[in-house]
Amino acid sequence: MRFYIASSFKNIDNVRNVAQQLNSNGFTQTYDWTTHTDVDSLQVLAAIGAKEKEAVLRADLFIIMLPAGKGSHVELGLALGAGKTIFMYFATDEINDMEKTSTFYQLPEVHKIIGTIDDLVGGIKQSS
Repeated sequence: MRFYIASSFKNIDNVRNVAQQLNSNGFTQTYDWTTHTDVDSLQVLAAIGAKEKEAVLRADLFIIMLPAGKGSHVELGLALGAGKTIFMYFATDEINDMEKTSTFYQLPEVHKIIGTIDDLVGGIKQSS
């Protein structure tokens, strides 16, 4: 099963950890954006954006690890529109806080996982 992980650079260690665990369990990552640390032009940014868009659309499942930035939320929109299986991860229950949540977080096709990284990986493995 192919997966894509969206998040922010603040979560880079957790993103790499989840990707490694899923890859070692037979999953395939469609694109690893964590390798891009020195983006220095709009052209490079556009090329990365095209690769990320393609990777979201090729993935069977889409994982968004919160907190995440605007790019991750655009990717979430792509995944929702394409009918992907979606897992949304947050370490705390803030995802259900009316002051901090989004209407899109509450859609029935969004599988929310609150807890540890192991809870996230376990939930993905269990559902696949």
